[in-house]
Amino acid sequence: MNMMTRVGSQGELRRQSQVTRGLGSDFVASVLEAGDRQLHRAPRTAALIDGWPADPSAAALAMRFNAALHALARRGDVADLSALYQRDHDDFDRAIGTALATHDRFIVGWMHAPTQTNEVARAAGFAAALMALRVRTEMPVELLEIGSSCGLNLNLARYRYALGDLVAGALDSPVRIAPQWRGINPVAAPIEVVAARGVDLNPLDAQDRAARERLLSFVWADQPRRIERLKAALRIARAHPPTLMRGDATAWLPDQLARPQADGVCRVVFHSMVLQYLDPAARNSVIDAIHAAGARAHAARPLAWLSLEWTPGRERVELALTCWPDGARRVLATCHPYGEWFDWHG
Repeated sequence: MNMMTRVGSQGELRRQSQVTRGLGSDFVASVLEAGDRQLHRAPRTAALIDGWPADPSAAALAMRFNAALHALARRGDVADLSALYQRDHDDFDRAIGTALATHDRFIVGWMHAPTQTNEVARAAGFAAALMALRVRTEMPVELLEIGSSCGLNLNLARYRYALGDLVAGALDSPVRIAPQWRGINPVAAPIEVVAARGVDLNPLDAQDRAARERLLSFVWADQPRRIERLKAALRIARAHPPTLMRGDATAWLPDQLARPQADGVCRVVFHSMVLQYLDPAARNSVIDAIHAAGARAHAARPLAWLSLEWTPGRERVELALTCWPDGARRVLATCHPYGEWFDWHG
């Protein structure tokens, strides 16, 4: 590998280290910085990053790399790496360099699969939006989620929320979501879900230990509160398995939207951090399917679309709600990518 290739492949880790530090994770930033310096010790991983055919930031390659190292540390496959993650030392270059040199194939294999965060803290925004929707429609909801991963957010009615001065949801839930809440308080209303279904190209089964470990590895290692919240959500998913299908959203969603909808139930399509992974044709297909269903909606059978995604220029993450039959769209909040804070506009 020549020096020009090395510089190109390392650049993505270096760029994303600045982003993660700005998001409050010094540990992950240090992991990526050390990975940037040591990447020459893993030629397969370097070649994968350097030769990625699309936008590496949109594909979250740096987060895949970070999760692969976290997975190795959790497995105990590299003792020095596990010690680093347990804060027994702070020699990032030594531990990560060793992991790269000895587990290049594992890291490449891990990075070929897309990210699987399934961050339940994002459900705080969805819950606040569903309460606003309940006030507007006076109806319970039927949820359709694309890019569901393990389906943890299909169980959002089973979680407790502290949203500004408002406590809502299942008050006795072991999953307690309390983001930093800016702006006005959300409206108070029941979160009543009569049905919830989701789709993913590679759905994870909460009953499977390897799947649970994969999700846990994608959580940033210096955020133990997120890890414990995810473990609690996985326990709920094992007791109340979400309805998940393996499939392509471009085929699944039109089929779901064409199914009969009960009077007095608001159908809600929702997703978080999914659109960036779709190619333009697939993205347009999903959006067209939603708008076509919106054109068929009426007051007795309304449709809503909840989207928690980066803006096209990746300047910020927005939670947007579009409601039919009128088709009005409103940005309800700007928020942290993983739901750590919400600036609620209402």
